[in-house]
Amino acid sequence: MRWTVHSEKPLYADPWLDIPLADVELPDGRHLQHRVIRTPPGAGAVVTDGQNRVLLLWRHRFITDTWGWEIPVGQAEPGEDLAAAAAREAEEETGWRPGPLRSLLRVEPTPGISTSVHHLFRADSATRIGDPEDPFESSRVEWVLLNTVPALIGAGQISSGTTLAALLYTLAQDASGSC
Repeated sequence: MRWTVHSEKPLYADPWLDIPLADVELPDGRHLQHRVIRTPPGAGAVVTDGQNRVLLLWRHRFITDTWGWEIPVGQAEPGEDLAAAAAREAEEETGWRPGPLRSLLRVEPTPGISTSVHHLFRADSATRIGDPEDPFESSRVEWVLLNTVPALIGAGQISSGTTLAALLYTLAQDASGSC
């Protein structure tokens, strides 16, 4: 059952968002007006070390007025290699330069309303290069034991969809030995 888009009317656009109003025809012939949020692709990294730890940021999200642990993720620049964008975001947000990155997974956090796609990578090491470039990104940056991730999720301290997917996939890979 495919929905058909007949037209779009621009509502708002800036460098971060493009929001049109789409005239959508449902499979039964009915029409509805649906807002679409288009964003540039994002890139992020799960950075682990040899001590079964993952590098996380403790962040406040003003939109939901919540605090939580997140992996570093940000917008890829136009034409930027996605792995390079993930490495850049990790370095800017944490002050740690990830080791070699390999593809982890692709996440569409809100496909019912947004084109947002996050390309996630994994590094098994990192080198401390200094303080984060963007200190406003988080209250603190810490190495957190991977085996505490399920308890942090259960306690509501990890609730970002992208971070949840990345960390749970990492744990599953590590448990199966396919990392």
